[in-house]
Amino acid sequence: MPNDETEGAAVPFAQTGGPHLETAQLVETAQLARTIEGEIIPRLMLVHRMEPASVALSLVDRLALGSAEVGEFAQLVMSHDIAAACGYIEALRTQGLSLETLFLDLLAPTARLLEEMWQADLCDSTDVTVGLCHLQQLLREYSPAFETEVESHTHGRRVLWASLPDTPCCTFGMQNAFGLRMAEEFFRRAGWDVWGGSPGSVDELVAIVRREWFDLVGLTVNTDTSPEQVAAIIRAVRRASCNHAVGIMVSGSAFADHPERVTQVGADAMAVDGRQAILQAQSLLGLMARRC
Repeated sequence: MPNDETEGAAVPFAQTGGPHLETAQLVETAQLARTIEGEIIPRLMLVHRMEPASVALSLVDRLALGSAEVGEFAQLVMSHDIAAACGYIEALRTQGLSLETLFLDLLAPTARLLEEMWQADLCDSTDVTVGLCHLQQLLREYSPAFETEVESHTHGRRVLWASLPDTPCCTFGMQNAFGLRMAEEFFRRAGWDVWGGSPGSVDELVAIVRREWFDLVGLTVNTDTSPEQVAAIIRAVRRASCNHAVGIMVSGSAFADHPERVTQVGADAMAVDGRQAILQAQSLLGLMARRC
């Protein structure tokens, strides 16, 4: 026989933690879901997804440049006559190739090829140094025309690009410096305020971000810099930055070959080339704006 005093009575919540605990767990679960959906997933997409180019390449752009042209151009820039390299570029422009295509599909691959040739003992460090210096000179020479190739609008966003570690006298450092200048050209053309001059050390980088406001800090990383070193530098930049929501973008073969390292070192996005860097930066800042 059931007890009349207890029949129909509610079962006490003390044994299961009570309704308040269940409600708190539901709230925490909902918050976690929103965090995953609103922040973690978009950041992973930034790292692993390559956005389509904003403007589709023409057929001539896609077909005109290959390994043969890059190899031929590498020999030209390693010579002491830069006029021949300029003539090669002008001939391709006459065929209808844009400077954006020439920057991304001729100059950048040539810089990589020079490094590969040096590593394989197919040329000496002097040849590579001459070649990389000529590439940087060509980048400066065509910078004004590159900036006016498309219509751009100033939007007030600021970016600082730095090479880590800063080793301008070695071959790897010179290639990184070339990649850094290339990234700066694309950001400047897209209307960004680009900080002039790469910091000479990590301490200088930290001092600059403590003093100046930047929406984005880009780090071009040498292959011999460990992920632990990069992570420590990124933490130092975030702690010092007067913009507490500063975006961090990394570039370099260390990340292109291992994209999983981007999140491991605490960065927000990875730049494969100048065109993709702009798209990634726009997506990253859009994500951060939604968080605010």
